[in-house]
Amino acid sequence: MALLLTAVPLSRAEIPPLPEPVTNNAVASVQLDDGLHLVSLMGLGSGKTWQDTTLAAWHLAPAAASWRRLPDVPGDEGRLAGVAVGVGEHIYIVGGYTVAADHAEVSVPSVHALDLQSKSYTEKTPMPVPVDDTVALVYRDRYIYLVSGWHDSGNVNLVQLYDTETDSWTQATPWPATPVFGAAGGIVDDTIVICDGVAVRSTRDQRRFVSAPTCRRGVIRADDIRRIDWYSMPHHPGPALYRMAATGARVGDGSVILFAGGSANPYNYDGVGYNGRPSDPSDRVFAWSVQGQRWLRLRRLQQATMDHRGLLPLGQGYAIVGGMRDEQQVTDDVVVFEAVR
Repeated sequence: MALLLTAVPLSRAEIPPLPEPVTNNAVASVQLDDGLHLVSLMGLGSGKTWQDTTLAAWHLAPAAASWRRLPDVPGDEGRLAGVAVGVGEHIYIVGGYTVAADHAEVSVPSVHALDLQSKSYTEKTPMPVPVDDTVALVYRDRYIYLVSGWHDSGNVNLVQLYDTETDSWTQATPWPATPVFGAAGGIVDDTIVICDGVAVRSTRDQRRFVSAPTCRRGVIRADDIRRIDWYSMPHHPGPALYRMAATGARVGDGSVILFAGGSANPYNYDGVGYNGRPSDPSDRVFAWSVQGQRWLRLRRLQQATMDHRGLLPLGQGYAIVGGMRDEQQVTDDVVVFEAVR
């Protein structure tokens, strides 16, 4: 499959910037009768301190000139590293973590469904094991898989499965590699691809957070969606990247799992690496060809970007909403790029 990904300049008339800078924000889209709606939820403001976590929710309706403020995501404290996905006519908002003045971080178990037409939230059954910095995948426009992620004080290898119709949770086949947080991935039909993230390495004296340069392909069994057959696969081109934007996509008559941005130096929420060095964003873009079973090297973004929770399909193109730029600057920009044959 021939595929070229070309970055295109942001058209503010089509996709305006966010009203305020935010990073590590949950993003999602949903198709309603009048077109495609985009949302940005929670995250971290430009100050990048524990006081800058937010529950703010923003909505961009089709053909709207600007993002509009929604009621805040329910909760007592701002949070980041949550995930959001569109299922049916609702946006499901899952997890994340809060940061206290003493820098203590707590994973949040809550799940809410956002109805954009009524601008209201409905509380759902919480996660059995609260996680943040997980990978969320939508299957059959009904189920949500949460792959690995961080729980309070360590990573978990769980794959938690939520049924939006019955509002219930089950456990799926666990993640087969080292548990990670900040990984990225996507799903097309029954195929999942997850890459990278950060693993914990413990010694007698300390714990270290290190890149996990690994990718795994999962195939969901048709007769039991709790069963996932995981397979080793080649690592993507270049170094492991933390908090990439990713999604599953159809391009022409083929399917890909698409990755963009991220950082080669894992970092805390303020953008400073666990090694003490400031992290730099990446402009890399690549995709796994589901049919060809190979990695495709794609043209780089015009703007390097990092600290993302998802990649939003826009018809023929894709949008990265918010995040960090060079020198860990939190941005209100939307990076748009287009896939062409």
